[in-house]
Amino acid sequence: MKDQLNRTVHLSGIPRRIISLVPSQTELLYDLGLNEEVVGITKFCVHPRSWFQTKKRVGGTKKLHLEIIRQLQPDLIIANKEENNQADIEALEKEFPVWVSDIQTIQDALGMIAAIGEMTAKKQVASQMILHIQTAFNQPISKNRTAVYAIWCNPWMFAGTDTFITQMMREAGFENIIQDSRYPILDEEQIKSLNPEYILLSSEPFPFAEKHKTHWKNILPETEVILVDGEYFSWYGSRMLKAIDYFRTLNETL
Repeated sequence: MKDQLNRTVHLSGIPRRIISLVPSQTELLYDLGLNEEVVGITKFCVHPRSWFQTKKRVGGTKKLHLEIIRQLQPDLIIANKEENNQADIEALEKEFPVWVSDIQTIQDALGMIAAIGEMTAKKQVASQMILHIQTAFNQPISKNRTAVYAIWCNPWMFAGTDTFITQMMREAGFENIIQDSRYPILDEEQIKSLNPEYILLSSEPFPFAEKHKTHWKNILPETEVILVDGEYFSWYGSRMLKAIDYFRTLNETL
């Protein structure tokens, strides 16, 4: 089985002991019906709540507890190129099958869902999920407001042009006007020069609050500054099923 880094991952059969190292992919595993098979998650895997409260935690996405993972003896570890630490993944893949996703587009996300469905003998459920997502996304919100999307503070970091977030912004009716790659650090003057119609302050990974809205309103009084739920913009997986409804509700408030 090839992962999204084009690495061959050898599985001895249908996985019965799965560890997920990415919150959005953990939620996907739950929605695929893999309650018994998932034996370990990270401390950031907050959905579903029942798993967060009961499943063994193996550290954070960037700082895994490798010994706990070894004790769990997984027959499949599901990771992500961007969210997990490369050294951790390289250490784990010497001992266990590690399937790594690499998500920059909506199509990448759908490919990940399909691949995980196939690996875990949940192909039919995954196919139905993909169909529902595609159907929802075929009815786009046609607004085209210029925007920037902040993910971190001190320093200020934003979603760049080649990210999953930018594609989801487009689905939500926003055009990301930042042309830099990945997640550039930009100061207030650089954002001021872009003069976006909207600044979107995400709920994660940095928990932006009202004081951050005030900060930007003082700099760009003509720009609308809004707090948004980052899970709907950045979680690639079954959360996408609910994203369009969230985007429509968000648009009704603008």
